[in-house]
Amino acid sequence: MGRTREAALSGAVEAVTKYGSRKATMGDVAMLAGIAKATLYNHFRTKDDVYAAVVEAEVEAIAAAAFAKLPNGFDVALAEAAAMIAESPAVRRVAAQEPAVAAGLATLGEGNGWTSARAHVARALQQAGLDASSGAVDVVLRYLASQVLAPSGPAERAAAAALITGAVASSRDEARAEPAPDSAQADSSDTSS
Repeated sequence: MGRTREAALSGAVEAVTKYGSRKATMGDVAMLAGIAKATLYNHFRTKDDVYAAVVEAEVEAIAAAAFAKLPNGFDVALAEAAAMIAESPAVRRVAAQEPAVAAGLATLGEGNGWTSARAHVARALQQAGLDASSGAVDVVLRYLASQVLAPSGPAERAAAAALITGAVASSRDEARAEPAPDSAQADSSDTSS
C-alpha cells in the first residue's frame, strides 16, 4: 500500500475516533492524514469509499496479528482478534455515539471486508486443523462482530475463544466420525429408479 493511501486511512481512523464517522469530513481526514484534500480525492471519491478501505485495512491488520498468535493455538489467535476489535478507539467511539453505524459493522454481510474476513478465518481454522466449514467460519465471525457492540474483557475473551475453539474442534470430529453411506443401500436405491 502506498504511503499516501496509508496516511489517508490512518487519518480516517483518527477522524472517526475524534469526531465520529458521520461528523468527520473529507477535510478532517485529509488534515489528520497530513495530505491535501485534493490528494485524498485522488485516492477516494467519497467518505464511504475511505471507510470501506479502512474496514478492509483493519481486517488485514487484525488477521496479521491473529496469525502471528496462531502457533500458540487457535483460541489465543481468536482472543487476539477479539481484543483488537474490542479495544479499538474508533470502534468504541462509533459504538457509543453511532449505534446504527455500529450495528452495520457488527452484521455479517457481503462486501470486500467480509469476504476477506471469511477467507482469513477459514485459513486460520484450516491451519489449526479445525472445522473450516462455512458454518464454523460464521460462528467465529459472529463472535468477533459481537465485540463491536458488546466488548468483553480479557478473561471473558479467553474463555469465549476456548469455548468456540472447542466447538469447532468437536464439529470437525463429528464430521469425521459420520459413517459413510452403506454401499449396498446406495446400490439398491440406484436400481429402483
